[in-house]
Amino acid sequence: MSIEHVRLSEKAKQQLITLKRRTGIENWNVLCRWAFCLSLSEKAIPPHEDIMTDSSVEMTWKTFSGEQSEIYLALLKQRVYEDYKDHPETVDMNYLFKLHLHRGISYMLNRVHNLDDMIFL
Repeated sequence: MSIEHVRLSEKAKQQLITLKRRTGIENWNVLCRWAFCLSLSEKAIPPHEDIMTDSSVEMTWKTFSGEQSEIYLALLKQRVYEDYKDHPETVDMNYLFKLHLHRGISYMLNRVHNLDDMIFL
């Protein structure tokens, strides 16, 4: 299993632009890492959603994950195991990653108004 590219919806792009302005963090990948981890920390499984990845924001998995690629992938696999332990082979990891990433971005938009808020997450 591997994720090659990370693509965002136009809505997520606009949310990240707002988060960049609020926090001063300029890199999409840094904000996306926080968002992904924030979503993983939620106990509930992200609801099914047809996410149109129609924005101009796209990065490789390596850009998203940096030198911690195996850690982010292991976190996702662990979450699949916890949520779908009866049938983990039926889970589309790319789709689940996209759900977590987009849910996390939405959560951050609602909870982060400045850089200090990110630290308290």
